[in-house]
Amino acid sequence: MFHKEGYKIILIATIILGIGIILIENFVSINWLNKLLALILLGFYILILQFFRNPKRNTILNDNTIIAPVDGKVVVIEEVFEKEYFKEKRQQISIFMSPLNVHVTRYPVGGKVKFSKYHPGKFLVAWHPKASEENERTTVVIETKSIGEILYRQIAGALAKRIVNYAKPELNVVQGDDGGFIKFGSRIDVFLPLNAKVKVNLNDKVKGGEQVIAEI
Repeated sequence: MFHKEGYKIILIATIILGIGIILIENFVSINWLNKLLALILLGFYILILQFFRNPKRNTILNDNTIIAPVDGKVVVIEEVFEKEYFKEKRQQISIFMSPLNVHVTRYPVGGKVKFSKYHPGKFLVAWHPKASEENERTTVVIETKSIGEILYRQIAGALAKRIVNYAKPELNVVQGDDGGFIKFGSRIDVFLPLNAKVKVNLNDKVKGGEQVIAEI
């Protein structure tokens, strides 16, 4: 199963693969070179397919938990001053996605979208300390019934050139549902209340849509 954001790219890649194989078969007479070029083309095609995969996740809905919005590696757990929306201290959990991870963004909590804003910016590597403030990014705040407001931020990386965000103000969203997509390497920051109990550790690999990263 592939994400809808990848349909156009997959179609183009399929056409290029087909044309490339035909050209190689007709114009490359050296047998080993013929096979090598075909394998390289096929390898790139498989990479594109795996990048846009959209596996089904079984989310256990719970108003008192925050789940990982994406697959990836936990690279930050710290108390910070969130200055865009809350303008106060929050607990931050950051998850880094490599190009090999599933890049679907899933809602970490269910509730009503209170804030959603796109910020143009740079394309620093996603783990850079300034990436959260200077890179292209979107900020989304969801108001929940029992936890209060949770903020998550999609951050483009050095390779990511497009962030897709489906969260719109006043939209009611379900925990674990598809909230967007970031293309080719990126990061997600989640900002939690100070009384949230973090359930992950640095360098943990988390599974978006299923794994609990914090609870109240």
